[in-house]
Amino acid sequence: MINKYLTIVREGGELDFDQAILLAEQADLESLLAAASELGKAFHGAGFDLCSIINARSGRCSEDCRYCAQSSHYNTSILTYDLVDSGTAMAQAVANDEYGVKRLSLVTAGRSLTVSQLDSMGVLYAEMAERTSLLFCASMGLLTREKAELLVSFGVRRYHCNLEACKDFFPSICTTHTWQDKVETLQIAKAAGMDLCPGGIIGMGETLDQRLQLAFEHRDLEILSIPINILTPIDSTPLEGIEPVSLEDVLRCVALFRFINPRAVIRIAGGRDRFGDDQYQLFSSGANGAIVGDYLTTGGAGAVRDLTELARLGFEVPKQNPDSSDDS
Repeated sequence: MINKYLTIVREGGELDFDQAILLAEQADLESLLAAASELGKAFHGAGFDLCSIINARSGRCSEDCRYCAQSSHYNTSILTYDLVDSGTAMAQAVANDEYGVKRLSLVTAGRSLTVSQLDSMGVLYAEMAERTSLLFCASMGLLTREKAELLVSFGVRRYHCNLEACKDFFPSICTTHTWQDKVETLQIAKAAGMDLCPGGIIGMGETLDQRLQLAFEHRDLEILSIPINILTPIDSTPLEGIEPVSLEDVLRCVALFRFINPRAVIRIAGGRDRFGDDQYQLFSSGANGAIVGDYLTTGGAGAVRDLTELARLGFEVPKQNPDSSDDS
């Protein structure tokens, strides 16, 4: 079965939902992961896509996403601020550039930003553009056409707006905006000339069917960058007591995302550090991208460690000089 489906995808065909379910439920895990890794190499070679994020506006979010520490609906006591300090942002940007990270995104809490708030972000983008060679992304909530075009004028090339969950499960995790609101923002961003980078979170109580639905929704939207987050249950949020998803379930999910979206960068994002050294198995399971460094309100693996481990797995990543912050 695995070889049959592997051949279909390698030759440019697509799996349907029933085939994906069969693969997910009946395939031997080790064989599935090996096949997904083979697909990743077939479509992307040894290349690996690195990006990083800066938490540019933290906390006091009006939305009620049940997993999120930044929601004002929950008393999580996180650090809050309206705009990251310029020096802090610049230091992070320069460090990422020196490590060979390709893209950097400014990420803001909240349903959306005003034009005035976006202008402040434009100042940060301009400063970073002067001192780095980074490509810029943005994750700034719901967009209008005016706001999307403003971001493009700042040099933003890619827009991130997580779908979080499939359409059917989304109302279980958020009621203050809809799955369709997010899709409309992605369409606005695309119309303005930006690439798209939605994605989702695994481990919020969704079923296997719903995880696969999310993968197919990305395929339907023709997404070529798909970040997969693994839920880190956060105290004082409604999902604080949920049983953490297992590594085996995440590995299987990543492999199925690869089979369903062979041309996309499958990007492992927040939550992977929970698995310690085992997190790097995710990159032998079809994933070929990652967010490196720190995340939003949870820590991330150090960039040097990530690059070292990824090189050991055979990916082409920037080489690091341990005695210098410069690329070697």
